[in-house]
Amino acid sequence: MNEYIRVYSDMAWNKVPIKRGVCKMAKIISGKEVSANVRAQVKKECDELKTKGIAPGLAVIIVGDDPASRVYVNNKKKACADVGFVSEEYALPAETTQEELLKLIDELNNKKEINGILCQLPLPGHLDEKTVINAISPLKDVDAFHPSNVGKIMIGDYHFLPCTPAGVMEMIRTEGIDVNGKNCVVIGRSNIVGKPMAMLLLHENGTVTICHSRTKNLKEICSSADILVAAVGKPRFVTADMVKEGAVVLDVGINRDENGKLCGDVDFASVEPKASYITPVPGGVGPMTIAMLMKNTLKAAKIQNNI
Repeated sequence: MNEYIRVYSDMAWNKVPIKRGVCKMAKIISGKEVSANVRAQVKKECDELKTKGIAPGLAVIIVGDDPASRVYVNNKKKACADVGFVSEEYALPAETTQEELLKLIDELNNKKEINGILCQLPLPGHLDEKTVINAISPLKDVDAFHPSNVGKIMIGDYHFLPCTPAGVMEMIRTEGIDVNGKNCVVIGRSNIVGKPMAMLLLHENGTVTICHSRTKNLKEICSSADILVAAVGKPRFVTADMVKEGAVVLDVGINRDENGKLCGDVDFASVEPKASYITPVPGGVGPMTIAMLMKNTLKAAKIQNNI
């Protein structure tokens, strides 16, 4: 006689057969908890800096009125307040010229009270993102997008890490997951997540494969992964048949499904019973991104003050 567990999908409760000795529920890695610990440590170190007359400062530039960008900027301002940073927002109209934006960045590069500069992306179409990123001082580039900082990540001698990949690595370390010698697969090759994610896993002695839209045999490659990072930007793209039994599954995606419900790149309901660890959406990698931005800004303040 078959035994079943009940797994919830968006449509209904489904019966899934139990495989004795195999079926189990993954440990869910809470980004809320890990990020709270990171922020608490940042606040502690910020308070220590203030006793030396140093108040870390972050400048955030937003051009135009993109609703998603406004939400992100507001969240960053709140995080700065929580950890004790000085926060300056520069909200520029959508018609701001390249010259005007570069002039502001130059002023902030030379402003001693500002340790980190972040220009919220995407920018309006008439502005060149590459030129804007290159204009930010590498020592104040707390997003770690400047070519100088990207190169340092490649050789493993860096000050700052891109916030989302750094957040994923922080979750891995917090759970005591050993990357050394493991097969690691990253789905996605963006400059913001996929590529730096692969390098960070490689620095921890993982054997890394980067997959993308033109990868052949994607299912077979993913199903061999001990550690699988999904950063493809497609709702519930990773299904159970793409996941190895006992794999660590880290979901970077933040999407809306056909019903407008927030979901990740991983089909959580089907994948969780196969994984050993898994991150949820929401409440997984998302909260880590801003926490690591705070950590980068703190580090920038220390470097610029020779601490």
